[in-house]
Amino acid sequence: MTPMTPTPRACCAEYAAVSRRGLLTGALALAGTSTVLGSAVVTASAAAPRPAASVLVVVSLRGAADGLSLVVPHADPAYYEARPRIAIPSDRLLAKDGQFGLHPQLAPLVPMWTAGKVAAVHATGLPAPNRSHFAAMEEVEDANPGSTERVGWLNRLIGTDDDRSPLQGFNMSESILPASLYGPQDVMSAGDIDEVQIAAEDEWDHDGGRRRSLEAMWGRNTTTLGRAMRATFAAVDNFGPVKETSETPAHGAAYPDSDLGRAMASVARVVRGDVGVEVITVDQGDWDMHSDLGTVEWGRMNRNAKDFASAVAAFYTDLGALGDKVTLVALSEFGRRVVENANYGLDHGYGNVMFLAGAGVKGGTYYGTWPGLSEDLDSDLMVTTDYRSVLSEVVASRFGASTATVFPGFQRERVGVMLGQ
Repeated sequence: MTPMTPTPRACCAEYAAVSRRGLLTGALALAGTSTVLGSAVVTASAAAPRPAASVLVVVSLRGAADGLSLVVPHADPAYYEARPRIAIPSDRLLAKDGQFGLHPQLAPLVPMWTAGKVAAVHATGLPAPNRSHFAAMEEVEDANPGSTERVGWLNRLIGTDDDRSPLQGFNMSESILPASLYGPQDVMSAGDIDEVQIAAEDEWDHDGGRRRSLEAMWGRNTTTLGRAMRATFAAVDNFGPVKETSETPAHGAAYPDSDLGRAMASVARVVRGDVGVEVITVDQGDWDMHSDLGTVEWGRMNRNAKDFASAVAAFYTDLGALGDKVTLVALSEFGRRVVENANYGLDHGYGNVMFLAGAGVKGGTYYGTWPGLSEDLDSDLMVTTDYRSVLSEVVASRFGASTATVFPGFQRERVGVMLGQ
């Protein structure tokens, strides 16, 4: 392949049950062996951490973002015919080439785009349509169609490293662990890195007696829970350098005052702490825009696109030179229909766009094979690039991992978005 102000409302019954912060807050829960420590959950071994040579940050745009608004196919006449009210005018687009242009609210990313640090791959998605939010999320994050094992692709990626850190996989969220991190390999999840601690170690525990009691109780326990408790003690101790990093962003970075902005600021601290975290997951919600997606002047798309772009740009500004080892991938579970509905919105569709930024990305251009659009009422953007082909290039180029292990049974096609691929 070659380069190429209304109030938000949740619209789907299955998706409306999940807020931006997820089903749970505070103490979290996850599948498999885990232990709760303050506002975090750990499933980690007791080995000492080692520095991370490469870091992958996966931002999930939850709710099915409209890729045709984020990266507009301005040269396809069907786009404007299908969206007479909500289409983005061609003269307002950024980083235009002969086929595509960026939504104007993605302006914070344009300097990185110009510098060759951001790219987009259009017409990406699952091998077959799946318009159920939760089913599609599960399928995207398992990335192993037909398997009965609930193991995510990021958990398999962690498993390819025999000399891994106990904190290699990290979920930066107050929500439940994403399916991409589910599996036998050890991971950690926290909503507030400053509150990563043993629950008993609070202001009332003046002499550390509670910690000593827990260690005495579980130190020689051979059960699964005993192992998990010992792992928790080790993980909390190893996480110390992250908590010691400054909360003040570096290099003049200014994050948006949003859930995503705060999460990305915390992710930057995790990277600076350098305790061996190599895979980090982050969520941005509220992309399910059946109504009030809006126009170029107003609407939910404007707000979400600006929030996303501002948070990612601030993240790389904050990291400075450390950004040279961090690759970011943003994707959503599926896209939206081509044709707008009566509520200034879009219903569930199929194909979508993926963004990549940072280390190893051959940016400043658009990738993928454009299938063309139809303005028929039920038309979709068809998928011409399996999303696993994009992720395979990231996995191979940044981690040297076996893509056959991370994506079982999948034969990738070349996209060319990553250096060396």
